[in-house]
Formats: sequence, structure tokens, C-alpha cells
Amino acid sequence: MVLLLSTYDLGRQPFGLASPAAWLRRAGIEVALLDLSRQKLDLDLVSRARMVAVYLPMHTATRLALTALDRVRALNPAATLCGYGLYAPLNAELLRAHGVTHILGPEFEADLVAAAQHAVSEGPSAGKRPAPAGREMARPPDGHGALPRLPFIQPDRRGLPGPASYATLQLPDGTRRVAGSTDTTRGCKHWCRHCPIVPVYGGQFRVIPVEVVLADIRAQVAAGVEHVTFADPDFLNGPAHARRIVEAMHAEWPALTFDATIKIEHLLGHRELLPVLAESGCLFVTSAVESIDDEVLRLLGKGHTRADFEEVAQLCRAASLVLAPTFVAFTPWTTLEGYRGLLDAVEDLDLVAHVSPVQWAIRLLVTNRSPLLELPDVRAVVSHFDPRTLTHPWRHSDWRVDALQKAVTELVGVQNNRPRQETFDAVRALADAALAGGAPGGADRVAARRHAPLPSRATIPYLNEPWYC
Repeated sequence: MVLLLSTYDLGRQPFGLASPAAWLRRAGIEVALLDLSRQKLDLDLVSRARMVAVYLPMHTATRLALTALDRVRALNPAATLCGYGLYAPLNAELLRAHGVTHILGPEFEADLVAAAQHAVSEGPSAGKRPAPAGREMARPPDGHGALPRLPFIQPDRRGLPGPASYATLQLPDGTRRVAGSTDTTRGCKHWCRHCPIVPVYGGQFRVIPVEVVLADIRAQVAAGVEHVTFADPDFLNGPAHARRIVEAMHAEWPALTFDATIKIEHLLGHRELLPVLAESGCLFVTSAVESIDDEVLRLLGKGHTRADFEEVAQLCRAASLVLAPTFVAFTPWTTLEGYRGLLDAVEDLDLVAHVSPVQWAIRLLVTNRSPLLELPDVRAVVSHFDPRTLTHPWRHSDWRVDALQKAVTELVGVQNNRPRQETFDAVRALADAALAGGAPGGADRVAARRHAPLPSRATIPYLNEPWYC
């Protein structure tokens, strides 16, 4: 038996378990699934497993997985351990230190089946033998070897907690909808320096056939899903593909709503699709704006400017789409004045209610093999890779910026369920106090700055899972 584990996937039913489960079951291999964000580690399943494979799609999931791997090793030292997903190749050395012998990066399903067949057929000692032929680690493309193109099949979600166990959509009228998620593409054709996708996919992306996506949605709707999150790194990497999917989905399920993540660059370049998205049931679009400083945006390789962001905000409003921007508010280039300017800009665009409070505290993560390490400014402030945090820690040259980030983090941690405007005002007061050197008077400046009352979070549709990486 093969046990697939997920530790965290943004409050979603993990696609990264459902897809390989379908491949393994098609190959005749017994599979069990455990989502540790919703379930306890099943000791009986662990003890019976010939292979335990842990899905590593993001930073938080990987940190949690290290503890889970240690528990699995203690309970079943004979089991073959596998780490797969985006963060597996980025942290290969650390995973091996925790007993992982099979490290599979993106487009992992076929290699995972081969590893599972090896483990199941050879018995408990298989994990001590060489891995089967295949890609032990996905390499950054160097012009000589592209990532494989897999024949995608419908994910198999049997064995996972039902959709109602996961994050739900909160609507302005106070009602909730059961939310599901699926992928329509993988990877990304862009090269944003801070993105962990870049060193693994290297500008490549793969399209999942429309019929496979619709079949997955159909199964989730049958299980009670009323809203779908398209979890692609960027939904408009393939704009024609995205349009076919949303139009077919809306034709089959007119009441089904959805959300997606789309770059500012794509929202601007494909503006003609914004009304199509809205008419097809899109309630909001998440976009990684990251900064309003054009120089920071250039250093991050984002492909847009502050003016582009401002234009997209207006385009989305005109198309009746809610724009939910995300930010990396604290970088080595952040200044106190720049942080305060970010708050002002978001308020000027009437987007305060659209921003999850955690976004005001997000600090740039410099992960292993990150292209950020190519920048002299970053190398000047980072220290050695820390296996506890899975990052290169960095310290700002202005200690006041780090102090503000710590204060904002503490604030949003205790105010996460308060109205967003209230949290925003408290964050702005912290920024004002930092600018004034801790002097009183921040509240007066908040009052002077405030415009007409803005919508509370309750007037904006959102998923009730904070956005963490």
C-alpha cells in the first residue's frame, strides 16, 4: 500500500494527492490519502504502508512535512519515503536528512508510479535500493532537457475529506458556499525572481486538457461544491484555454462561481477577457501586485508597473470583478515612507476591504536556489540557508523596518477576524508611529487621511483561509 500525505494546501482539498492517486490506482496500486491539515496521522495506515509520499507544493507545507516525516520514520522505519512537488527539489538535501530517498519535482505522476511499483514489489527493503530510472530531481531547464509532458487524467479524490471540510466562500449577504479547487495548467511561463516556481519550471508550463478539468469539476459539483478556485499559478498563462474552460463550465453549471489568480500583466494585456470572466461567474481575481514601487517591481521581475496596477484596478471595477491584490510588503528595499505610501495607494484605489490583513505583514522569502540570490542587494543582507525556516534569513539595513514588520505581524495575528478597515487603520497607526520615531500623533494623521467609509470585509466575497505561502 502507498500512503500519500499532504500537510497544507491553502485550505483546499489537495489536487496534489488526487492526481497521483488516480495514476496509482490506474496502475493497480492500493492507495490511501491523508490530509494532515484536516486529519490526524493514522498510525495504522503508516504502519502498513510500503511507501509514504509527501506532497510539497509550498513553503509552509514543507516545514510541516519535516515533522511528519520524522514521525513516519519512527512508526515505520522500513517504509520508502518520497517527497514530491515544487518544494521537493528545492530542499532535496534537507529531505534526504529526514530519510527521504525519492525526490520528485514537477510533473511527478509517472515517476511516482514507478517508485511506488518498485517499493511495493520489492517489499520493505526497497527503500534501501537504488531508485528506479527516472528524474530523481527536476533540474532547472538549461536548454537541453524540457520537463516531461504527461497525459493528464482525471484526479481521483476518493479518500479525502469532503469539500465541506475545507475553506468556504463567504458572500456579502452572510451566506457561505462549499468551495472546491482544480488546476487547468501547471508551471508558469514567467520569470518573477521571488517565485519558487522559476528555479524548478524555468519558464515552462503545461496545459491540462479541457475535458479533464471539466470532469474534475463535475465530480466535485456532484460532491456538493458550489464555487471553484482555479489554483493555477496564473490562470491566463493560456488565455484561450482559460476562456474555453470558463465558458464550458458556465454553460453546464450556470450557478457555479469561481475565482482565479492572474498577473497584473495578463489582466492588462487580456482586458477583453475581464467581462467574459465576470459573465461566466468569476467573483474575484487574486493578483500578486507585490509592490507599488517601480524599482522594486523591476528587481522582482514582475512585468508590471504601479500605473499598470492602478489601471487594472479600474478595469476590474468596470467589469464588476473584485480585484484581491496581494503584496510582499517588506523587502530589503522597503522604506518606512514606501510602506506608508503603499497603504495610501491601496486606500486611494478603494481596495482596503479587498486585501487580507495578513498581506500587510508579508516578508520576502529567500528560498533555496532563489533567483533573488543573483541580486547584490539581496546577497548583502542574507545569511546562510536555515533548515529550520527553509529560507536564507535577511535583516533590513534600517532596523526600524524590521521592527515595524514584527509589530504588524503581531497585530494582524490577533486582529485577523476584525473588520479589514479597522485592522488597516491600526496598521497605518503603527507605520505613522514608526515614521515619527514612536512619537504620539499617529491617530491624528489617520483621522486626517481617512476618506469616506469604505466597505467592510463582509461586502467582499472571499475564502475564509488566510493566504499563506
